[in-house]
Amino acid sequence: MGADQKRALLAVLISGAILFGWQYFFAPAPIKTTVTKNVENNTINETSNNVETTVSNTNQKHEVIAPLDTKVETITLENDINKYVVTNNLVVTEAVFKKSNNKFSEIFKEKNNNALFINNNGQFEQKFFNFTKKDESSYEAISIDGKVSGTIFIDNDGFFNVNLTSSQPFSYKFVFIEKEVELEAGKEKLFTILSDDLDTYTVGDDDRGDKEIAYFGADFNYHLFATVIDKKPMVFKISESGTLTVKDIKASNSLIYKQIFVKKEYDYLSNLGSNLHLAVDFGIWSILAVPILRGLQFFYTILPNYGISIIILTILMRLLTFPLQYKSFKSMKKMQDIQPELTKIREKFKSDPQKMQQETMALFKKAGANPLGGCLPLLLQMPIFFAFYRVLYSSVELVDAPFYFWIVDLSQKDPYYVLPILMALAMFFHQKLTPSTTADPTQKKIMMFMPLIFAVFMKDFPAGLTLYIFVSTVVAMLQQLFVFKRA
Repeated sequence: MGADQKRALLAVLISGAILFGWQYFFAPAPIKTTVTKNVENNTINETSNNVETTVSNTNQKHEVIAPLDTKVETITLENDINKYVVTNNLVVTEAVFKKSNNKFSEIFKEKNNNALFINNNGQFEQKFFNFTKKDESSYEAISIDGKVSGTIFIDNDGFFNVNLTSSQPFSYKFVFIEKEVELEAGKEKLFTILSDDLDTYTVGDDDRGDKEIAYFGADFNYHLFATVIDKKPMVFKISESGTLTVKDIKASNSLIYKQIFVKKEYDYLSNLGSNLHLAVDFGIWSILAVPILRGLQFFYTILPNYGISIIILTILMRLLTFPLQYKSFKSMKKMQDIQPELTKIREKFKSDPQKMQQETMALFKKAGANPLGGCLPLLLQMPIFFAFYRVLYSSVELVDAPFYFWIVDLSQKDPYYVLPILMALAMFFHQKLTPSTTADPTQKKIMMFMPLIFAVFMKDFPAGLTLYIFVSTVVAMLQQLFVFKRA
């Protein structure tokens, strides 16, 4: 194998290692309102401005301030889309997205984890409000100190809305508190901030900065809790203790924001607007990932099984890229045929590298072989592979989606590791079929271990992703047999 071909092959292997190692992608019903008094004491101790304080139910420290011993009351806002339990200091303590019936408290478990702090008297504090019913969908809110007033309501799209005003300018900050959590296959709890692009930070990161922010919040296990504001310059701080603080830069007389707890279904988020669909993170592969997602959705409408949709779309993608694969297989076959002559040239001119290079290039030209011909088409297919990977890894469509037999959820790992084993076997036999373009025995042994390495990487990954790689490998073997038969 020439030096250029070795480098190209190394690039493919490194890409694969990065890919797998990196992750180890209606009209509302009338509002129903209930009030529960004296539910709990406020848990944040008062201190002077800019001094860290301690949250009583954790050992972590956070930059938050609030009055002491104020009783917390809750109201419930509910329609056909969402249900929110909100305290009289505007903290969402519970929410239910009714399309999935998942609870906010089951996903984001920390107490007081989306608190609002207002500063109009020299220090940040949690304002406590009196709520008065305004109509069937909204309530008046007047702070106990009388300095801030406005409305809260749930809208037709399921957002919890807050509109506040004050006669004197005030500043504010939001504080999210979460614990670092990691699920199988490297799925982590994230803080998200949308500016021009979506930035994600693992809970437990340490970062800060300022930017124009359109929404921010927390993302975990296919669910999003987002606070949407009019895009404006804000500063943010993320601490290792698991806190995201977002603060306005310039005081104003009003604060308008809305919050939503929702399952991260791409089309549903797109319809909500505010670029919430970017929370389904396809990364740089969006231009390819979105059409792949549309393909899965299309085949699901014909045969309502996402496992079948994955198989059909995988076969279709393999057929569409077959011309590239055809050239790759033919080039590898030619390179295999001239290996004996290449070995002779290397032995004959091992003391004269320049002559060896000349003779090698002459042999390539005579045989019509391209040392990059086997690798370059594979590299051109890598973007499709990565995009497919991001769709299957990130899409909520696979959550609770059964395939057949023991695969009851394509978003979870194969509980008996059957698919990873089948994938490894398919990759092994595919390698046996693939012409060897090197005489180096060490390199051959390394390549033989690749199926086992991939199986270990994939054992805890979503079954849908493993199914895709298995089917893709089987189809590649069939295409390779077809090419060799014609050759």
